[in-house]
Amino acid sequence: MAYMLLIVEPTGQRAERSEEAGRELYDRMVAFGADLKTRGLLLAAESLASQDSAVRVRKQDGRARLVDGPFAEAKEMIGGFFLLDCATREEAVAIAQACPAAQWCTVEVREVAPCYR
Repeated sequence: MAYMLLIVEPTGQRAERSEEAGRELYDRMVAFGADLKTRGLLLAAESLASQDSAVRVRKQDGRARLVDGPFAEAKEMIGGFFLLDCATREEAVAIAQACPAAQWCTVEVREVAPCYR
């Protein structure tokens, strides 16, 4: 089954650390992903840019409404993801517990499934 680990960061957290510290954490995440790939568990992984350059799109009454980031109401942002192929939910949770990002943010485990479930 496919599970996604969503890396949920507090907004502004990246700006609080130096570039060197950020690169060190990023390198730890890349190594984590490489290990998952070697073990045959990783389907995809990406880091996402800060929400400062994001845009939200919503259609209402046939008209698109765009809201540029940063989003003042947001306390957290999705900083990246790992898409895994795991046998069980428990395996995905164990991988999330081993994820380096769990030390500085939340790692949310979600099963990939149709949106009507």
